[in-house]
Amino acid sequence: MYDVTSVKELQTLNPFIIVGCGGGGEKFANFEGIEAVGFVDDNPKKQGNKFCNNVISSSLRELIENTEAKSVAIMLPIGAEGSALKYAVEAIDNNMNVITSFRSLSLMENKALTTFAESKKVVIKEISPRLDVIKNIFGLAPPKCTEILPKINYKPKAPVVFVGGTSQECGKRTTTRILGKTAQKKGLNVAVISTDEMGIEGSVDMNFRAGSLSVMDVAAAIIGAMKKLEEEKNPDIIFVEGQSSLTEKGNPHPRGLSAAILIGAMPDATVVCHRPNHPFREPRGIEQEIKAIESVEPTKVVGISLNMRNVKNKNDILKFEEKYKIPAVDIKNRGASRLLDTIIDYVGLNKNH
Repeated sequence: MYDVTSVKELQTLNPFIIVGCGGGGEKFANFEGIEAVGFVDDNPKKQGNKFCNNVISSSLRELIENTEAKSVAIMLPIGAEGSALKYAVEAIDNNMNVITSFRSLSLMENKALTTFAESKKVVIKEISPRLDVIKNIFGLAPPKCTEILPKINYKPKAPVVFVGGTSQECGKRTTTRILGKTAQKKGLNVAVISTDEMGIEGSVDMNFRAGSLSVMDVAAAIIGAMKKLEEEKNPDIIFVEGQSSLTEKGNPHPRGLSAAILIGAMPDATVVCHRPNHPFREPRGIEQEIKAIESVEPTKVVGISLNMRNVKNKNDILKFEEKYKIPAVDIKNRGASRLLDTIIDYVGLNKNH
């Protein structure tokens, strides 16, 4: 009843004042047949600038009074629910129709707004998250949009090391924890963030199940974790455990999760874990994973951590180093110190901190 599932439905509510001068506002204004007669944004740096052929205003009331608008479209990001609610109430109170985005103001969770709109005899609708399409495909779907975390911008002061891998169960969890412990023994103040599939193991500063989050929220969670740990610990170095792989063949579903963790970590240096002769995974390999990681983020893969569980000749480790021209170590067999020294040299930390 309150979902908009086509642009034609929006066209009947022209002209619009659009609240939010970012990607959502621009996209809404560019829908076919949409007439935008004004824009509002809370950000003083945007106000007075031209946006989509209109000057950005600070006042919704002023635009209602001075334009022919019939409707207000609220296109704000997650985290701006308070502002979205304020604008919706103001618009309805001034007898304007309202279109909201499920990201900023879900009508499912704000029933009072629909009651208020009905009392004022105006339309209030939400652009659908289109979960009806998913239900049509699978026969089931989440009850609402699963993206809930605000987008944040934060660049850590400490160097960040991402621990990725060529597949699941290849040594990322173990490598991250051992590197953290080894760095502590060297006198470094260390922060370790685990994104563990189970989320219950120790030896880390922060542990959450990244797979429990919407992929859209994973990067925000990583950035938020780094910010919080820098405020609490002021670490010299941060280690972030990855999940799955960017390139594994057999199970494509977690690959987006891996990319989201990598993007959120914004790493200065990266370690790739690999398990030769993996008995139940299908890695494409080290070369493909390195290319993928360095393509997704401007980072450098500086070392390889090998899980030698399925290798008979432990001297084979030398072949990996010769082939890829970067240090390759057995992290469980005296390899952690060498790998950490490589990382420290690359990011410019003092070994004898």
